[in-house]
Formats: sequence, C-alpha cells, structure tokens
Amino acid sequence: MAVSVIMKTLNEEKRIAAAIESALVALPGGDLEIIVADSGSSDRTVEIAGKYPVTVVQIEAPAKPSCGIGPQLGFQYSHHDLICLMDGDMLLDKDFLGAAVAFLEADPRAAGVTGHVVEMNVDNLEFTRRVRRASPENRTGPVDRMNGGGLYRRSAIEQAGYFSDRNLHGYEEFDLGVRLRARGWSLHRLDRPFVSHFGHSINAYKLLVKRWQSKYLRGVGELLRAARGKPYWNNLLKELPELRLWAGVYAWWLIMLALLVFLPDKRWAVAIDLALIVLVISAMSLKQRSLPLGFYAVVAWCFHAAALPLGFFHPRHAPDAWIESRVISQPRR
Repeated sequence: MAVSVIMKTLNEEKRIAAAIESALVALPGGDLEIIVADSGSSDRTVEIAGKYPVTVVQIEAPAKPSCGIGPQLGFQYSHHDLICLMDGDMLLDKDFLGAAVAFLEADPRAAGVTGHVVEMNVDNLEFTRRVRRASPENRTGPVDRMNGGGLYRRSAIEQAGYFSDRNLHGYEEFDLGVRLRARGWSLHRLDRPFVSHFGHSINAYKLLVKRWQSKYLRGVGELLRAARGKPYWNNLLKELPELRLWAGVYAWWLIMLALLVFLPDKRWAVAIDLALIVLVISAMSLKQRSLPLGFYAVVAWCFHAAALPLGFFHPRHAPDAWIESRVISQPRR
C-alpha cells in the first residue's frame, strides 16, 4: 500500500506534532509520504513539522490563504496513487487507512472513502450544532462530499481536473465531490472513525466574526461562481439545502425592510419587525431544544446570507494553475 497524506495547516502549532505522529503509524508496512501544506502560518507550525520525516511546503505571494489552497498545494508535491486529506488539528485513526484502501480496491468506481469526523471540542455552540444536526459529516454510505477529508484516488482527481479550487474559502470538499460525481465516480463514508478533530475552542460568536474576516463564510458564494455554466450546476443547486435557507433569510429581511418603508406608523413597523425576530428565534430554539443554540443559529444564518453575494462576485484565479510556494523541508533519503 502506498499513500500520500496531505495535512493542510494554518497556525496549528498546538496540534501539528500529534497530527503527524498519528499519520506516521497509520499505515504499518506500507509506503507512506506526508506533505504538510501550510497556508502561511505565523506561529511555529512549520518549524515543528520540519522536525519530522515529512515534506513541508508553504505558499508564497501572490498566493493567499484559503480553505481550497491547502489541498491543491499538497497535491502538487504528492507522488502516490492514493491521497489522504486531513487537517493539522486532527488525529488520524490508526486503523482507517487499511480499511479505506481495502474499500477502494473492492470498488473501482469509488473516487474516495472516508469515515466519521469525531468532534472533540463540543463546548463550542458551532460544533455542538454540527454534531446534533443531520450534517454531511454524520451520514454513512454513499455521500455527495467528504467533509473533513478522507482517502481519494489520484486517477479520479486528475479526471476531475484538479484536487481543490484555490479560490474557495469554504465548500471545497463539496466542489470536489460534485466534480467527481459529474464524471461518474462515487464517494462513500464508512461507519467507523476517520479522525478526531480538535476544532476551535473560542467562543462561537468570536469564531463567527473570525470566519467573516477570513472570508470563510464566502465559500458558498464562491462555489456558485465557480459552478456557473458547468454541466453540474443544476445538481449543485439541488444538493445544497442551505441555499433555500439563505433565500428564506433574504425574504425575511425584505419583509422587515418593507414594513419599515411602507407602513405609515413606524412604531408599529418596528414592533412587528421585533416580533418577527422573536418568532424566528423562538421557532429555532424549540427545534434545537435550546435557547442559546437557537439564537446562535439565527445569527449564523444572517452572517452566511450576508457573505454569499460577496463570495459570488469575488474575482477568481485559474483553479488548476500551479500555486506559488516553496519547500521548507524534506525527509532525508
């Protein structure tokens, strides 16, 4: 067995050593290469990674950090026919690669296989909500994307054009999944752990602001821009229920704005708008069985909806162009 593990990082000095060590023991008896693909860390991530027998590469200007740039950067420097993608704040399950390789060998039309992403920091409202809802991370069997990473077949990626769109600040896994499935490939999630994920432990609202500043929330808009005019455009619209949710948010905003503009009595307009806000938050809180989760969900909707048009109209680079980068260290031969 021969696997290239791509570990995408950005300021992961607290977790990168454990992540690398988990990957080093994940393919006993096999041929394993690890590429740490760094998006411009300002901490000790690359220094720590360079102490291990791995290849460390880092973007250089004019390349800019994004969720999509790390996987493609690592892919540029990989060599093996099987590619395992994970983050620098994850621990790879020691038995996953063996099971995943066996699955791909048994199913020649499977482009990739993954397992469960086990969230370790569920005290954050964002990750609590992710664990509770029927998200892509929780489905097993055939899936439309492999959120969190997994094991991919190089031949399928090359047929799809490129591994990851460098322009995307989010939804890069869905973009890859829809391109692969448009070529007749399938994706699968095994009912077993893939990685343990130590996500952000900061306050959920601070994380929301951070994701706005990093342009992460623009991902769905950038995805729509990238897919415009492509054969899989209609499938993409059907498979992203959040698009219908954001449309509902826009309608909600328009109704409240119309009340303020057209209702003669502005005090009544403000009162009705406040009632609508309370109604939406109450309905979501009942669904979540938690007022903090319900309130946070509605705030997150507004952030995502506001970011979508910003992503859609953001300029794009060629997604398959070579990413400007440098090799910081390589294992000794």
